[in-house]
Amino acid sequence: MSATPPREITLRFLASPTDATTLGGAVRGGRLLSWIDKAAYACAAAWSGGYSVTVYVGNITFTRGIEPGDIVEVTASLVHTGTSSMHIACTVRSADPYTGVFTVASDCLVIFVAMGEDNRPRPVRQWIPDNDADRAVEAYATSRIPVRKRIESAMSTMTYSDAGTAPRSQTRFLAAPTDVNWGGNAHGGRVMEWMDESAYLTAARWCGGRCVSAYVGGIRFYAPIHIGDVVELDARLIHTGKQTMHISVHVRAGDPHTGVLRDCAHSLTIVAAVDADGDATAVRRWIPVTDEDIALERHARDLVALRAKLPRRPLHSVASV
Repeated sequence: MSATPPREITLRFLASPTDATTLGGAVRGGRLLSWIDKAAYACAAAWSGGYSVTVYVGNITFTRGIEPGDIVEVTASLVHTGTSSMHIACTVRSADPYTGVFTVASDCLVIFVAMGEDNRPRPVRQWIPDNDADRAVEAYATSRIPVRKRIESAMSTMTYSDAGTAPRSQTRFLAAPTDVNWGGNAHGGRVMEWMDESAYLTAARWCGGRCVSAYVGGIRFYAPIHIGDVVELDARLIHTGKQTMHISVHVRAGDPHTGVLRDCAHSLTIVAAVDADGDATAVRRWIPVTDEDIALERHARDLVALRAKLPRRPLHSVASV
């Protein structure tokens, strides 16, 4: 019988100046998402013994900024298995290298699906928790499933058309060879970076000043992006709070020779306006005008209420590799 694979993996490295949003600034949220995806992939690949793809990243909280030069530690822990899926809890910590004191900067839940050579989901080894701490983290993962399905259902019913009057930003470019993952498609972490940057563009234009990603309610992946595809990102403001802007981002991609694009990913990012000291500051209110605007603004409020029902992640410890 083969040995049980590790269910926790930790990556450690130094954050570099090129990871920052601007020269002299903190590391951007999109780069954290890319790191999370890589650590989660390493965990999923080790557990499944093969190639896996990101299908969902959710409830991503950015607690504080990470500075270039900080030591970054990304821990990915398997907390539940389905037939072919692996639910992986990820935590990002960082420390000033001169002190070595690590504090949490972000955490989230990532779901990967193991893929066979036929590019179809394949079964994975089942994980059975054998102590109270492990049973608690698995209960946390499974308790999120019904709420997540309600959120996915609510997001799928919304219409985003030219009938809306909300501020938006659209970008187009080609997926490059430097974006490739181990399966030959665009890396999920890279796609998340694009989405974060697109949300930032819309938020920055609306608030007219500095802003940072504060929370990502959920990123859903529907189809792969192939290297050489034309990629289109459409980010739209759908709600403003006192200090925040809720930005819905859609990603589409397709063969540049035909111009036919398919839906590839969708997320809702909450961006906070900040002052020169990095403290949250007020943003002007967006007023919905058309029926579509009103429906989307109501949708954003409903998602806030739904996410308030998500359970908190329990403290846990598992042996690291």
